[in-house]
Amino acid sequence: MLAGLSLMAISATATWAQDAAAPEAAPEAEAQAAPASPDPQAAYDAARNQLGVLSYCQDEGHIDGTAVEIQGRMLEMVPAGDVAQGDAAEANGKEGKVVGMGVETTLAEAATQQGATEAALCQQMDALIKQAGEQLPAE
Repeated sequence: MLAGLSLMAISATATWAQDAAAPEAAPEAEAQAAPASPDPQAAYDAARNQLGVLSYCQDEGHIDGTAVEIQGRMLEMVPAGDVAQGDAAEANGKEGKVVGMGVETTLAEAATQQGATEAALCQQMDALIKQAGEQLPAE
């Protein structure tokens, strides 16, 4: 569950980052290969929630601040949605709540369901974000 939500946020963020960095495509090419784009508000909220969850993980001592920094950089590439809604999503994350795809759970509940610990899930997200961060353009 958490891995799915985390991957959704990473995927949505990466899609927006690629779209922002990609040159304009010819209309014909765009029509032929138009994969469904994530809902902009859902992508924004997922990225903000993930930023909050990563902050929670850092505050709990499970990860260092690198993934939080990378997620912040990726968030800058996602078109801003409703800021109040994003603020709420991030605040939920900072409380250890993972929200997305119509599901809300806590990191502790997700860990129990997966037979893991919060620390292990935090470290898994940390590794995924760092890997995604390697694809970001240099600052």
